Amino acid sequence: MLEQSAKAGWAGRREGESAQARRTMAELGKKYCVYCLADVTSLRLRCTECQDIEMCPECFSAGAEIGQHRRWHGYQLVDGGRFTLWGAEAEGGWTSREEQLLLDAIEQYGFGNWEDMAAHVGGRAPTEVMEHYVSMYIHGNLGRACIPDSIPNRVTDHTCPGGGPLSPSLTAPLPPLDITVVEQQQLGYMPLRDDYEIEYLQDAETLISGLAVNYDDEDVDIELKRAHVDMYVRKLRERQRRKNMARDYSLVPAFLGKERKDRPLKRKVTKEEKELRAKLRPICQFLSAKEFDDCFDNLHKERALRAKIRELQRYRRNGIAKTEESAEYEAARHKREKRKELRNSAAAKRGKDEAGKEAAAAAAAAAAAAAAGAAAAAAAAAAAELSSIEHLSGFDLLSEREKLLCGSLNLSPTRYLTVKTIIIKDYLQKRQGIPSKSRLPSYLDKVLKKRILNFLTESGWIAREAS
Repeated sequence: MLEQSAKAGWAGRREGESAQARRTMAELGKKYCVYCLADVTSLRLRCTECQDIEMCPECFSAGAEIGQHRRWHGYQLVDGGRFTLWGAEAEGGWTSREEQLLLDAIEQYGFGNWEDMAAHVGGRAPTEVMEHYVSMYIHGNLGRACIPDSIPNRVTDHTCPGGGPLSPSLTAPLPPLDITVVEQQQLGYMPLRDDYEIEYLQDAETLISGLAVNYDDEDVDIELKRAHVDMYVRKLRERQRRKNMARDYSLVPAFLGKERKDRPLKRKVTKEEKELRAKLRPICQFLSAKEFDDCFDNLHKERALRAKIRELQRYRRNGIAKTEESAEYEAARHKREKRKELRNSAAAKRGKDEAGKEAAAAAAAAAAAAAAGAAAAAAAAAAAELSSIEHLSGFDLLSEREKLLCGSLNLSPTRYLTVKTIIIKDYLQKRQGIPSKSRLPSYLDKVLKKRILNFLTESGWIAREAS
């Protein structure tokens, strides 16, 4: 029992001695002003000419002199890192060492990267770092002294005005097509990139895919690689030109069977105007949609003016020189034609009796000619149907039977080829065991689908069970 109490007393004495030793070391580490003996451990001013002369800021500012030290001697500011630069104005007790770390961090990581700046300072949250920097260095006295109230515009805009030869608006990308997700999948269209899965000249990138510039290339090799790049750029320009033309003429909505919304409703187009528009189709690639419409309207006006000129020339040949007289002339001409029709009808009535006698004889001949006439009529109807689509693109890619099918269904060759490709592709995927969902266009109704499936089955493109 006595032994245990002795050990406890010995441990207590050792702990007390160690605590006293630590206090003694802390006292030895403190610095005092040589003039007023104030504690200057956190901040002091040291004379660079005298030895062991350190003063507090109050004595130094008052010009205190002691021993060989004079007020005009050089000095050095010694900061222990615990001095507060902003005094009571600062919130959070930021020391000078933390202020230095903050300035180093904002120079290294940049304004706004408060997370990394807080990690660099240490012991401070990102919001605390941001609030301290903004309040002290921007809105504080330092910011008001360094940042002027009004900063003059020192930047000169050298860009070309809108619509000029180097205007940025000239190369702005076109807005994406206004189509549904199903239609995008049908076309293979990617709206965010404004590209298609299968572009025009799909293998154009093979020209430059293997190019690499080496330091030991000869001049001939370098020129050859430049030629490849130039060929690739020309293909890209042609691809973009075709894409812009399809966008300008609204070819995608036309392919999907939609009406062009920005085009106002016009009068009904006649057959002659359709033929004229088909003849002018090759020049569409050189004109915009508005220019082409203006050109077509001008040609239509020219035809109307030519017809009016021929009518006026006919009036002049008949001795009519005034517009008022033309109405009387037309009325008289109408009466003459009416009397002529009456005479012809009377003559036809007289010959009707005679024709009745010959009708029996002609009946047999008519019956014989009926069969030949039906065949000729069918051939004429087929020719008329073909004439309505023979000027459309893709007509030369069809066989004779496919041309007759498109003519009878009133289906353009491009739409027929699209439907045919989708049906055959789905059939081949099903044969290989690949699940596929039919993506037939929206303009294809059940009747057209059945007719085309029957035709492909009879032609041997697909098996009968697939139809």
